[in-house]
This record gives sequence, structure tokens and C-alpha cells, in this order.
Amino acid sequence: MSERIEALAARVDARLNGRAERMSSNPHELTVEVAAADLLEVARELRDDPELKFEMLMDVCGVDYLEYGRDQWKTVDATDSGFSRGVIREGEVEKPRPGKRFAVAYHLLSITHNTRLRVRVFCPDDEQPIVDSVTPIWSSADWFERETFDLYGILFRGHPDLRRILTDYGFIGHPFRKDFPLIGNVEVRYDPEKRRVIYQPVSIEPRTLVPKVIREDNRYQAALKDAKPNG
Repeated sequence: MSERIEALAARVDARLNGRAERMSSNPHELTVEVAAADLLEVARELRDDPELKFEMLMDVCGVDYLEYGRDQWKTVDATDSGFSRGVIREGEVEKPRPGKRFAVAYHLLSITHNTRLRVRVFCPDDEQPIVDSVTPIWSSADWFERETFDLYGILFRGHPDLRRILTDYGFIGHPFRKDFPLIGNVEVRYDPEKRRVIYQPVSIEPRTLVPKVIREDNRYQAALKDAKPNG
């Protein structure tokens, strides 16, 4: 971890007084987790504190941890016979702990200090995931939160206009949820007799595809990863 990131982590910890838990992340990134109840208060301090000054919200992302950490694919040891190589699971799929399925990640930028921060908040209720909207703090959250609602079904309390933004009118479900079928539930086509576009049950056969050939990439070998170019 670089000195710059360590210094930022120390400032965040000092200003938030234990309300932000540092999470594992890449060496040049800082990620903290905040309780849903503290989100708005923490967000204001991250924006307004002169030592932090995260004036800009760059992105808001939803995350579904329903199948996090479980390997669904056979890879190097299962490439002899081609496609449709998805692993057939046995028994019940273990579900995440209550309140740990859906999360929202906020990507912040401080123009003043040229620093970045990722804040993660879990939705306490898995059946009706909801967190407070940060649009009163960063107006750029408006469309980002609508996108997260559309694709993950995460609700944002206090959002001024929470409605779908990417899927079609009348779309049912949230396509980025891990339990949403890859082929969808319905398809559309133009009906020449009715002279309009109609919905009908999806006609695609469900199947799972993985590559037939998996090639080694020498660029990622440990001995070459950090090697300096000749000359």
C-alpha cells in the first residue's frame, strides 16, 4: 500500500471516528464500508471536511453478492469437449448472510486533493433492499441511483424521481440480479396483424457457454509481471 493511500486512510479514519471500516482493496485504491444508518452523515463529512473534500460523486454501482465466492465454471481442466460446460450444482445453494446480499458502492473524487475513495454500504433488508439517496449531497447521484434501481432493484429513500432508466416500459424484474435468468423472461417482436410490437414468452433455449480453449498468457506469469523492459 502506497504512502499516499495510507495517509488518506488515516485522514478518513480520523474524521469519521470509526464509522467507516477499511476493506481489502487493490494496492492503489482505498475502500471503506459504512453502515446504512450512517450513510448521509458520513457522505456530508466526506464532502465538506477540508481535509477530505470529496466534492464529486463519479459513479454509483449496485452489487449482488448472492453467489459471491462460489466457482460456477470448469476452466482449464474441462476444455476437451467444447461448449455448455457449466457446473451442475448439487443440493441447496448457500445464501449470503441476512443483510449481506445487496450493496451500493459510491466512487468519490476530491478535486482539491486529487484523491479517490470507494464507499460501500450494504442494504439491511434483502427482500426490499433500500438505502438513503445521496442526491441532496451530490446531485450527480440522480441518474446513477436510477440505473442501480433499474438493474438491481435497490431502492433509494428520498430520491426525487426513482424510476427505470435503461429497461423498457413494463419490464418485469431486475436484470443484473444473480437470480435473473440470462435469457430473460419475455421477448418482443413486431406483429404484422396487430401492427405493433408485442411481448411474448422467451423462446431461446437456456444454456451455459464457456470457451472451448483457454490459453495461458505469459504476461501474467509471476516472473514477468513486474519485470522492467530491457534498456
